[in-house]
Amino acid sequence: MGDVFLRRLSRWQSDQYREQLADVHTAAYGGASGEPARSRFRDRLSEDSARPGFDLVIAESRGPVGCAYGYPLARDSDRWHGFDGPVPADLEELTAAGRVFLVAELMVLPRHRRQGIGRRLHDRLLAGSGAGLAAMLLSPADAHGDGAHAARLSWGWTTAGKLSPGGGPVLEVFTRPLRR
Repeated sequence: MGDVFLRRLSRWQSDQYREQLADVHTAAYGGASGEPARSRFRDRLSEDSARPGFDLVIAESRGPVGCAYGYPLARDSDRWHGFDGPVPADLEELTAAGRVFLVAELMVLPRHRRQGIGRRLHDRLLAGSGAGLAAMLLSPADAHGDGAHAARLSWGWTTAGKLSPGGGPVLEVFTRPLRR
């Protein structure tokens, strides 16, 4: 399949890659919901790339084969409103201190999976975050499907709880301490 190279993209470069990354997203998630899901991804990437501290790492081999992106949560973030039970102390304290990096997306084309690309994207993204803690929010189906759970465990993620933001669908919250 050839060599896969990783590189960071600026927010402006991510805008230039938006359509290609939407193609990767559609293929990575089975293309089940077609254009509506593709459009939501493009809109979400556009919104997220405007956030302070946005970071995106792309994996390429004759075009994009995967990417990971995220951003630091704002100090005054109400992200944990709707948490089922008490918010873990480290999550609450580090969010208030502006030291939580949210991994918003990690995706790899199916034909490039199980080659360590997802791990490389994950590690490169988090290495540049400067945060003390990483967080990830996933739907229960995404949290436990297609080897995702085993990968997260081997990468040091733990379950922090469940979140129902604004009465919306339940999301599982995962966290991972980051070395400084």
